[in-house]
Order: sequence, then C-alpha cells, then structure tokens
Amino acid sequence: MPNWTQRFSLEGRRALVTGATKGIGYETCRVLADAGADIAAVGRDEAGLADIKREVEAMGRRCVTIAADLATVEGPKQAAARALEAFGTIDILVNNAGVTTLKSIIDTPVDDWDWVNNVNLRAPYLLAQALVPNMIRQRMGKVINISSQSGVVALDDHGAYGASKGGLNMLTRVMTVEWAKHNIQSNSVCPTVILTPMGEMVWGDPAKGDPMKAKIPAGRFGRTTEVADLILFLASSASDMICGQTILIDGGFTAQ
Repeated sequence: MPNWTQRFSLEGRRALVTGATKGIGYETCRVLADAGADIAAVGRDEAGLADIKREVEAMGRRCVTIAADLATVEGPKQAAARALEAFGTIDILVNNAGVTTLKSIIDTPVDDWDWVNNVNLRAPYLLAQALVPNMIRQRMGKVINISSQSGVVALDDHGAYGASKGGLNMLTRVMTVEWAKHNIQSNSVCPTVILTPMGEMVWGDPAKGDPMKAKIPAGRFGRTTEVADLILFLASSASDMICGQTILIDGGFTAQ
C-alpha cells in the first residue's frame, strides 16, 4: 500500500476550480497545487486570476487561467473546452463558484432566482457534462461540488440559494449512481459560514453574524483552509471509497 504522502499526493493530476479568484476557490487552488496538481483556474476577476496564477506557478505547477461567466450556458462549456485544450484531460473538478441574493421567497424576482440557480446548479451540471466523459475513458476522476449548510437546513431569505444548493446535493448523489462504476467519486462539501467576500456580505454585520455564530457549538465561523483541506482529501486517492456524500463543515451547527 502507498504511504500516506502518496495517498494524499496529487502529483500529475489536473484540477479545474471555479470561483478561483477569491475565498474558498482561491485557497483550494493553492492547496491542490501544493499537493502537486496543475490548475485550471476559472473566474471573472482578471486581477484575481493573475494573482492565483502567480501563486500556483511559484509552487512549480502549471496554471491556466480562464475568464468565464458561469451564469450563461456558453460560459461553462467554453471554460471546459479551454481546460481540455490546455491539459488534455481534467482529473478533478471542483465546482466552487457560487452567488446569492438575500430576499424572501415572495420578494425574489425570477431574474434573481435564475441567476443564482444558473451559477450554483446549472454550471456544475454543464461542467461535469463536458469533463466527465474523459474521466470515464480514463476510469478515474473526482467531482467535488461546493454546496452549503443552506442546502441542508433552511434559513430566512435563502430561498433561491438554499434551493440551488439542495439541488446540487441531489445532483451529486445522481452523479454517484451513474459514475461510481467508472471509478469516479462525486461528493458535496457543505460549509457553514466562511468569511469569504460573499460570507462577509451576508454575515459580516455583527447584528446578523453574532446570532448565527451563537448557534454554532464550535463558537466561530469556518476558515477557507478548513474547506480546502477537505477538498484535498476528496481529490486524493485516500478518499476513493467515499461517494455520494453530503459532508458538512459546520462546527456542529446541524448536530443540535
């Protein structure tokens, strides 16, 4: 049996990470590259893409940056095509990009609903549809969908977001039923509040954030590295028997 460093190594693997210019996605690119992976970094912020490219290449790994609007149908398809052109195949797909709108269900316009679900749910489906056929041919692959605690428990003003993440969790399970026989492991990661730029937007005000924090037995919000480290485990061969799971990183929030 390979030793632990080999089991967790991503040497020779190629990973596509969406939402790569900030927060969880940025940290995930760094962690996967540190473990040996080459990175296709997908995002909208050109400056952020340049930053992550510098960091990944400083680790001695290749980094291809791809500017794409994942709210459109063509954006995910073009991102996948560019990654395949650059690397030939993608072994690890991390569907991390996410957006939200804070409105009650009654007050959520259809355009907002569509925007949230297009980025959070449709884009992962389109990227997987484009990239998994190569994984099937090589009989190896990892699909890691970054969902949310809000896809498991209901929160006020999270109707569109919670529906998109709950849908992503179910999509992950169907991916497993269809692809596990090809040695492709698909899993969802569901963090509690992580103070990324989006997390700050929603929970940064102490008047709102402190009551949420009080519901977390660990007594704090999560850190981006804590999410990226779980992604590393799920991307490695150490997790090859873990399929179709919805894994919470919530400090005990859902244990109560």
